[in-house]
Parts: sequence; C-alpha cells; structure tokens
Amino acid sequence: MIPTLNKPIYIAFGYRLASDIALPELPVMQDMDQTADIVVERADLSEEWGRLAVPNRTTFVTVDRIMFQIAGTATYCIQDGNKIIVSPMAGSDEDRIRLYILGSCMGALLFQRRILPLHGSAVEIGGKAYAFVGDSGAGKSTLATAFIQRGYPLVSDDVIAVSLAPDQTPMVMPSYPQQKLWQESLDGFDMENASYRPIFQRETKFAVPVPGMFYKERLPLAGIFELVKSDMETMQMYPIRNLEKLSILYGHTYRNSFISRLGLMEWHLNMTAGMASKLGLFRLYRPITGFTAPDLASLILNLIDKEG
Repeated sequence: MIPTLNKPIYIAFGYRLASDIALPELPVMQDMDQTADIVVERADLSEEWGRLAVPNRTTFVTVDRIMFQIAGTATYCIQDGNKIIVSPMAGSDEDRIRLYILGSCMGALLFQRRILPLHGSAVEIGGKAYAFVGDSGAGKSTLATAFIQRGYPLVSDDVIAVSLAPDQTPMVMPSYPQQKLWQESLDGFDMENASYRPIFQRETKFAVPVPGMFYKERLPLAGIFELVKSDMETMQMYPIRNLEKLSILYGHTYRNSFISRLGLMEWHLNMTAGMASKLGLFRLYRPITGFTAPDLASLILNLIDKEG
C-alpha cells in the first residue's frame, strides 16, 4: 500500500486509487485510511517524451513501464503496476484525459499486475459473472443494459479484469458503476439522453451511471459470449471449441498489442488456457438490422438455465 496525503481515495477494479485528477465516475472511499494501491499523478513528461520521440510512434513499452501519447490530450506513463503519471497538454479536455486513465491506462496497469484485461462488458447472474466480448460496435454494452433492465447488475463495462484463483477458476473483479451507450441504444431502451453526459467528442455516445445496479464483489467467471454482427435474419449461437477458445481470448484481450512487448506471451497463453478449461465460450450472431438486445438476453438466459 502507498501512503497518500489529502487526496481522495477512489475504488476501481478492487483497488484503492489516490488521484490528483478528479475521477467522478468512481466511487469515493469513505474510510479514513489514507493508503492506496495505485496513485494517479500530474507531472510534466515532456522532456522524457522528447528523448523517446520517434516519428509515427506514439507508444513505448519496457518490462516495467508503458508510455503513450494522445494528440491534443496528454502523455501517459504507467509504471510498476502502481502508478499512472499524466502530463496534460495545453487546453486539453478533462473528460478526454479521464477517458484514457480509466481505459488504456488501467488496461496497461492490469497487465503489469498480471491480471487479464478483456475488452467487453460483464453482468452478474446467479452469483456468477458472464462476459460479452466483441469488436467495436458489436453491442456489448447494449446487451449488458438489456440484462440490467431485467435486474441483473453490471459487473464491468469496457475493461473486464480477470485473474485465476488457486484452483484455476477465472475470477472477475468489478470495475466501476458506469456504462457507455450510443444514442441508438438509449432509443431502443426508451432512455432519455438529457440525464446523461456526452462522452468527449462523441456527441451521440453517453456516460450512463448505474450505481444502484452495480455488483461490487469478486465473482467467478462462468461464461463468455462473443457478439458478431451478421447478415443472418435471425440470431444464432454456437459453442466455441478447443483451441479456437484461445484465439478468441487473445483477440478480445484489451490492448493485446502490449502482450508481446511486455514479454507476456507465455503468461497470456497459460492464463487463457486455464480459463478455457474452466468455462464455456459461445459465438452469438446477431442481425445487423433491428434492435435485438432484449432477445439476445433471453437467448443467453435460456442457455444458462439449461446448463444449470
């Protein structure tokens, strides 16, 4: 634990974060313990970045440090699994700065802690976590919302933190109580966007808090569903077998370009092989047209009920 002084302590992914930068998306710890697992600091990284700068390269990775720069926003440094340094650029937007702290920075930090970050959403069903992965725009968060509206709490959105218990059971640590939803998803659920804050430079995508429908405890991961948009007129679901499971888990690892650069290929293979032996993976094709999230949720619930 890292001692801190007069900084708010937030909670995310099961860790205590002390931050120089306000993180309103995260719950604030109410206890008086001024120690943290992770520190987020503002600092000037311009000189260090200048030494590293190479044309057309925006990311530098070593065994214990990851640095990247987002044009017009900030330079970020993630090191030793316990520190995120942020160097904002002049005139940069705080919302956009936070977007990368809670996304790419946390994904990189989880790698440093040997925790697998999957790119997707997860919900709690019957005391277990079920994850939805897929390419951008596949409908992961929208499907999670369909479950939330049926009373199944959100576990994670965007980054799913997975570790292995001693018996190799995959375990998910909840992230924080917020989703990101496109306007078309809000329309499908008859949700008014006036209640939600637009995500920076994405005027039709909104931050949707779900504090009352958020599961806060660690859970076993019982299944993963890969969402794929399809020309099919109906929904189709198929189990993923054998080695294809490893390919799916690699493809939907958050920022998987970091894996080899951090020297984690063997770790990732062992991690995903352990996961694949313990849970079911399914590919779920959904029609490109129409709002199918409620029907997809029903299909998944029927499968879970049949498998007991």
